[in-house]
Amino acid sequence: MAVAGFKRILVTGGAGFLGAGLCARLVAEGHDVICLDNFFTSQKSNVAHLLAQPNFELIRHDITQPIWLEVDQIYNLACPAAPGHYQYNPIKTMKTSVLGAIHVLGMAKRCRAKVLQASTSEVYGDPEVHPQPESYRGAVNPIGPRACYDEGKRAAETLFFDYHRCHGINIRVVRIFNTYGPGMHPFDGRVVSNFIMQALHGKPLTIYGDGSQTRSFCYLDDLLEGLVRMMNGPDDFVGPVNLGNPREFTILELAQLVLRLTGSSSILEYRPLPADDPAQRRPDITLARQRLGWEPKVPLEEGLARTIEWFRNIDLRRYRPPTPNLTPA
Repeated sequence: MAVAGFKRILVTGGAGFLGAGLCARLVAEGHDVICLDNFFTSQKSNVAHLLAQPNFELIRHDITQPIWLEVDQIYNLACPAAPGHYQYNPIKTMKTSVLGAIHVLGMAKRCRAKVLQASTSEVYGDPEVHPQPESYRGAVNPIGPRACYDEGKRAAETLFFDYHRCHGINIRVVRIFNTYGPGMHPFDGRVVSNFIMQALHGKPLTIYGDGSQTRSFCYLDDLLEGLVRMMNGPDDFVGPVNLGNPREFTILELAQLVLRLTGSSSILEYRPLPADDPAQRRPDITLARQRLGWEPKVPLEEGLARTIEWFRNIDLRRYRPPTPNLTPA
């Protein structure tokens, strides 16, 4: 049965880590949810538990190709997000961001739908301003190995604002900082899943550089709450807005916390720092607090404990490495 405020909602990249969590939440709220994914870095099993729900539909489709659907809201989450994945096919990554934005914006124009772009903290590059407010324009290397993702997301933001100014499209733009939680792909190559997998299997935790670089880590449920609040917020606030946890940790601190929570005796293994790896990353969430009444609630230790417990109980035979760049550690 449809609930009050029932919407037809499209989630592109809906079988990914964030997308699957968002689809589950929207289905539980009674909305008619269409999950669209090409399963390049995700897999059908992430949303298999939703397939029996009458208000959920799964479409295998690549957002670089046009698609015609009738919807009220669009969450555009489609794009590989881990460096090993988006660098595996950098041209495809750029196409996903740019063509994907064009196609969902065209759909929003035709349907008069509200459309939210999942942008990223990577638009700030290796920041010279700390923490990073939305007004900071970033320091991105446009020809570096990370540029396919960084510049692709920046171009998508440009398209969203141009469609908003030229055609009056009802847009939302959020810049997502590091997010973690149950449902992460065990072989996605991100630092949290890497450390947990390595610790649980007694392998060295790989630290790039000396581990002094910092990141902020937002728990999945907190991030999803921010996305939904932004989508359903006032129309005079289109963003961009930072969504992330303002608590800052060094990578070395994260490694030590994972070792303590898992009880692992794994050692630390230091490797060279990748090109253009940001030295600092921390969101200024003043705008999200003021306009959305949003801030993260789950502390890192609590969120990691939940995530570790989930990793302890998954069947690794159900997962395959999304690309040859990131084989099981």
